[in-house]
Amino acid sequence: MTAHYQDHGDVAVITLDNPPMNGLGLSTRQGIVRALEQANENSAIKAIVLTGAGKAFSSGADIKEFGSPKAYQDPNLISVINALEASPKPVVAALHTVVMGGGLELSLGCHYRIAAPGASVALPEVKLGLIPGAGGTQRLPRAIGVEPALNLIVSGEPVKSELLAQIPGQKLFDKLAASADSLMDEALALAREVAAKHAAGEPLPRLRDLPCKHPQGDGYFQFARNMVRGMAKHFPAPVKCVDAVEAATKKKFDEGMAYERETFVNLMMTPECMALRHLFVAERAASKIPDVPADTPQRTVAKVAVIGAGTMGGGISMNFLNAGIPVTILEMKQEALDRGLATIRKNYEAQVAKGKLKQDIYEQRMALLSTTLNYQDIADADLVIEAVFEEIGVKEQVFRQLDAVIKPGAILATNTSTLDVNKIAAFTQRPQDVVGMHFFSPANVMKLLEVVRGEKTAKDVLATVMAIGKKIKKTCVVAGVCDGFIGNRMIEQYSRQAGFLLEEGCTPQQVDQAIEKFGFAMGPFRMGDLAGNDIGWAIRKRRYVEKPHLRYSKTADLLCEMGRFGQKTGAGWYDYAPGKRDAIPSPVVVEMIERHRQALGITPRQIADEEIVQRLVYALVNEAAHILEEGIASRPSDIDMVYLTGYGFPVHRGGPMHYADFVGLFNVAEAMKRFARNPHDDAQFWQPAPLIRRLLAEGKTFADLNR
Repeated sequence: MTAHYQDHGDVAVITLDNPPMNGLGLSTRQGIVRALEQANENSAIKAIVLTGAGKAFSSGADIKEFGSPKAYQDPNLISVINALEASPKPVVAALHTVVMGGGLELSLGCHYRIAAPGASVALPEVKLGLIPGAGGTQRLPRAIGVEPALNLIVSGEPVKSELLAQIPGQKLFDKLAASADSLMDEALALAREVAAKHAAGEPLPRLRDLPCKHPQGDGYFQFARNMVRGMAKHFPAPVKCVDAVEAATKKKFDEGMAYERETFVNLMMTPECMALRHLFVAERAASKIPDVPADTPQRTVAKVAVIGAGTMGGGISMNFLNAGIPVTILEMKQEALDRGLATIRKNYEAQVAKGKLKQDIYEQRMALLSTTLNYQDIADADLVIEAVFEEIGVKEQVFRQLDAVIKPGAILATNTSTLDVNKIAAFTQRPQDVVGMHFFSPANVMKLLEVVRGEKTAKDVLATVMAIGKKIKKTCVVAGVCDGFIGNRMIEQYSRQAGFLLEEGCTPQQVDQAIEKFGFAMGPFRMGDLAGNDIGWAIRKRRYVEKPHLRYSKTADLLCEMGRFGQKTGAGWYDYAPGKRDAIPSPVVVEMIERHRQALGITPRQIADEEIVQRLVYALVNEAAHILEEGIASRPSDIDMVYLTGYGFPVHRGGPMHYADFVGLFNVAEAMKRFARNPHDDAQFWQPAPLIRRLLAEGKTFADLNR
């Protein structure tokens, strides 16, 4: 049972107890209804208090039942709320810490509510592509007013209880408790007070009975709809939130409830909702490493050292400073340290100027930062992150010096984006302490952190790095060792296809526009210009030696030979005006591509946007299937997290693996076979990966591998 019943004299207390967040799973719902019946059948009980054990009142839906039939079995949440609302004895909700989603809706069905200060209150369903589905859009506007309720519902963001209590005329909280510690005593007192008040037969208050109107009516809702539509163009749920709250002002309560439920059910089946629910589960799954138990002891990380004060080193350092962890940056030359320090200051000062960071917080963070030219000064660091030039010889020098001076038990991490972590670990006498921490640029902004597990990396090192990643607010995904790990190994195939498309008839602008229309934040050529085309050039030069059989379009090399490295040189695949980032189509680049095409003897053809998108996205999917088969990634959803948080894959499409399932693996495989027949493409690459063929034969999807 996950809801407990206890008598406190003449007041019954029902406590939700489904750790960690008191999710409203089937057994919890059943427990609430049974306890409510028990309280109402006991003549000695005059009132009921509903609360949550531990660190939440309730976060709403139970993640463990997410999307399963149990989530809808009777008593469903609406039935439970109706039972609370219909109780002949007053029900007081004692709210604390976390009151979200179905948890808030549950409390809205109670007759009275008392909240502890500091409780986070939210209806976050919109973040899952839904609207509240158990009366939230109908009761909350009656409780706090139409505009505050709509803002809460559309944003999905939590608001503190004391702020909501200040809304004029609000009926959400009948009382704000003096403190979290006194909440239950005050809730019991309130229960006895209202029991005495209603003993004479006065009807119990119900939010459903309150009026719900907006003085500007149609005008306000149309304005709200226009605003929301502009901000959430790929997602239908925010606009539907507006429609449902409008229904609360125009329909009778039961009609509004029916409208809300119909809208909720319809949204549940949309591709956007499926993608967001997949993301919700995938994000939580990524933190779990199959063979590293959750209770694995962690190493202490109180001091961090970063080797290299360049763009990556500075950005990495800021993550730790933001989390209150002291950082020492090491460089070889003072001028490099000075430049790096100036960049960090400039980044922070820009945040201060925009009002995103307080001056005193900025000063506190900078006080945690020190610099040095001497390895001995970082000897006592608990975690050292190398962020030097991407060349194995340079890495070797750094790790041999670290091995000589850093204390035993410290974690030695490399920020390499493609190099062999096992080879780097072998430069030390402690390979068990070496791990990859691949940050993405700009490291102080991008959420993704690929945690690269070497063949000898210790489990406690992995557990520690995953925990520290969470502390610095990164989405951590574990990857095995291979060239490029997960993200960069896949993006190479994506970039190869982009080059072949140029040779066959596209312009950089056409390719970028097609994939950006699909939803990517940036197309491959704009991305190359931002990252620096010389970086890809250096990697290709290495590939030509290591993998001579792998074919690339020469257009990218020709571009670099022209000195067009991207935004940093004012010219790349596009032209850039001084001081601006706007990508201007370049006649010089188009001419270069046309000359190269002629040299190959290729007659250009018209290529539809659909083909562009399929070739780019399915290239990711096919390479990802190889990565899964090799055990480089633990699960398909981890790959989706890499692409959603590190590479600008459209969130509303759920990541490349989820999208492939949505399109249908049969259709994906058929398209690959079609591309393999293209004489100007790489026929060998387009053979569907063995994993895709196996899933098709077994009638399964990538999602089946997440379970």
